[in-house]
Amino acid sequence: MAGDTETHLQDRGDGTDVVRQPFLIGVSGGTASGKSSVCEKIMELLGQNKIDHHQRQVVILSQDSFYKVLTPEQKAKALKGQFNFDHPDAFDSELIMQTLRQILQGKTVQIPVYDFVTHSRKEEFVTVYPADVVLFEGILMFYSQDIRDLFQMKLFVDTDPDTRLSRRGAWRELPPNLFTDLKIFTKATYLDLCTKKYADVIIPRGADNLVAINLIVQHIQDILNGGLSKRHNGCLNGHSTPRQRRTSESSSRPH
Repeated sequence: MAGDTETHLQDRGDGTDVVRQPFLIGVSGGTASGKSSVCEKIMELLGQNKIDHHQRQVVILSQDSFYKVLTPEQKAKALKGQFNFDHPDAFDSELIMQTLRQILQGKTVQIPVYDFVTHSRKEEFVTVYPADVVLFEGILMFYSQDIRDLFQMKLFVDTDPDTRLSRRGAWRELPPNLFTDLKIFTKATYLDLCTKKYADVIIPRGADNLVAINLIVQHIQDILNGGLSKRHNGCLNGHSTPRQRRTSESSSRPH
């Protein structure tokens, strides 16, 4: 992955320096609840999915990119369906925190690419450029208070447990003898760790709930347009404005 991280980025097209502190939105929910689908639907309704990655105002990150590299013993358990990928210890929380802090500083970040076949990180990375709004989805996004406190908005995708389990089994194409282990791990993790109590907005039925998603899209659109309280006091929910512009910069400028 090429490119240096940089806090001060030049405004595309007019050479104006801008400093961005994005609005962070955490998206949690049980395994296979439809978190990714909700994020993708938000991107689609905002028209961001058709924009070049360098120019997007809204980006999506996934906790799945931050799985730890498994040891040989852990890999052997994973092949037998005995390793719990939905436990906090499976994720590199330190790297997640480091990445989020860099994003809040307006830096370009490099996201690891996890290989679910070898259970290791590939040599390549995905470059994520500064944006005004960042959607960070994952089953345990609200588990760590340090990570949870960085989100200015927290969404919870609430889907029926049996629906989630059937999706997970089909997604991983597990043989029947491994489904019992999967069901135990998934239900235990969901009940013990993936609580809804920290969520600001709960989205029942996931991406099928267009009423809830449209309300969230409108909120994000207000942020992109410079609306809400940040117009009045330079902050939103105690956080500074996602973008600080020079007076010569047009508020309608895409980037």
